[in-house]
Amino acid sequence: MSTEMRPATPGLEMRSMLQIFALALVISALSEWLGPLPIELGVGKVVLLPMIWALLIGLVLGLCAKRMPAPLKLSLHSQHLAAAVLSFALFLFIAKLGLLVGGSLPQLAEVGGGLALQELGNLVGCVALGMPVALLLGIKREAIGATFSIGREPGLAIIGERFGMDSPEGRGVLAEYITGTLVGAIFISLLAGFISSLNIFHPLALGLGAGVGSGSMTAAAVGAIAAQHPEMADKIATFAAAANLIALTVGTYLTLFVSLPLAVRAYRFLEPILGRHSKAVASVQTDKTADAAKAEAEAEAEEVVHPPVLSLPMRLLCWVWVGLMVLIGNRIGHGVPMLEALPGVLLIILAVLIGDLIYMATRRMLPAVCWISFIAMAMTFPYTPYAAEVAALTGKVNFLAMITPMLTFAGLSLAKDIPAFRRLGWRIVVVSLMANAGVFLAATMISQTFVHTL
Repeated sequence: MSTEMRPATPGLEMRSMLQIFALALVISALSEWLGPLPIELGVGKVVLLPMIWALLIGLVLGLCAKRMPAPLKLSLHSQHLAAAVLSFALFLFIAKLGLLVGGSLPQLAEVGGGLALQELGNLVGCVALGMPVALLLGIKREAIGATFSIGREPGLAIIGERFGMDSPEGRGVLAEYITGTLVGAIFISLLAGFISSLNIFHPLALGLGAGVGSGSMTAAAVGAIAAQHPEMADKIATFAAAANLIALTVGTYLTLFVSLPLAVRAYRFLEPILGRHSKAVASVQTDKTADAAKAEAEAEAEEVVHPPVLSLPMRLLCWVWVGLMVLIGNRIGHGVPMLEALPGVLLIILAVLIGDLIYMATRRMLPAVCWISFIAMAMTFPYTPYAAEVAALTGKVNFLAMITPMLTFAGLSLAKDIPAFRRLGWRIVVVSLMANAGVFLAATMISQTFVHTL
């Protein structure tokens, strides 16, 4: 019989929060100390950056929780709490990108049409690469949900409203969502780093391609590209932030009216051609014996945890703690004294706080990340008073040092999704990764056609 955990008591909530904060601080600092590890792969190379170490260490702690001593034992509630902290920690990264964009707005305005064109890659790339692979592997209507977008929260809502989450399309988008949550950041980091090492695309085109509409995936891709082109790191982040902002705002509507109808039409056209020779597979619900299915259902029912809702004081505490992690990582990985970078971190937190307050005051009319981006861009816009001073202070905070804390919390939250990940089957996972690759590659190729004018 299904059971449900009672809401965590305040004491348990605080202990879990302190545990998550302490583990994240240690993991983030250790990852920065380990530094990047380049791996040569024939014509190119990938670089395992500190952010990847952080994600993997957190994941291992979650997977080995039952064998860990009490201070390192991550309960399911703690993992959900880490996911909640991640959602708000990403605001700091969004603010840092906004600060970079603000000073470059005049330059970005000159390529505004190109930025809009680049978004076309996000719309068609996932379908163009993911759909044929899905059909060749024998996946049927699940392919529509898995390939019409990168499958973040807006994608879930669109498919849920159009087809229902119990439909094949719903199972497909859920597979894409879980795959992206678990391995999306690692995959896009390795892919972006490898493509960057080939030197066939301009670094700014790669930066534009990195703005896929997911904070963690954009952060991972930008970090990998900037590591290969450190002399252009700030510009790469600036253009990625601009592309990501477009994907987060108008991209959702374009997904609904362009890429979803495109995926449906592509499926109807290609399925008789590519799918007729492929044996249909149950891409999400694999065949099981009755006993195995019963055991799995009982395991799922053992513990159901509702994601924690963080109050404003708790969110502020999260931002301050993540700011401390950034200061430490900035010192270890990039040699910037903590006191020297402190004013910049405080300005970033201020931008996030103001944006979050406006988000609540406007009754959530626009996503919080949009308000935070607007505030941060205004702070460094060339015609804003003291913009140069703000840019100089926040410039002492290396954006790579901000990515590691984000993926630390991502790693600490991932183990809870492993059971669902196992049930997806390898075919739908491959399709999901191909869709993500298609978004990045298509946007990069389109950007390459105009980026030389910058």
